[in-house]
Amino acid sequence: QVQLVEFGGGLVQTGGSLRLSCAASGLTFRSYNMGWFRRAPGKEREFVATISSLGTRTTYTDSVKGRFTISRDNAKNTVLLRMNNLKPEDTAVYYCAADNIYSSDSYDYWGQGTQVTVSS
Repeated sequence: QVQLVEFGGGLVQTGGSLRLSCAASGLTFRSYNMGWFRRAPGKEREFVATISSLGTRTTYTDSVKGRFTISRDNAKNTVLLRMNNLKPEDTAVYYCAADNIYSSDSYDYWGQGTQVTVSS
């Protein structure tokens, strides 16, 4: 059974930092591109960042470029999202997701989410 479990959310002041981690189990981790998404209150889920299966390529949504960094450790089956200079508009539930590189389907598995709240 595939599981993605996020850790590291919390309450932080504007300008602060948080590090989210996602632990994956039940899958061949290096066969998956990994992504972070978020859903703010009253809004649609949006893409935040993605990293390729071997960690060679990363992509970010414009609003987090220069502030967030996605990375992965294939030996530990984890993906991280380092978030710096946080803003109130970053407040959301953050989800990690796994996208099988051999499948044409988009993001096969999702975590349960972790809340990030940035106070002004």
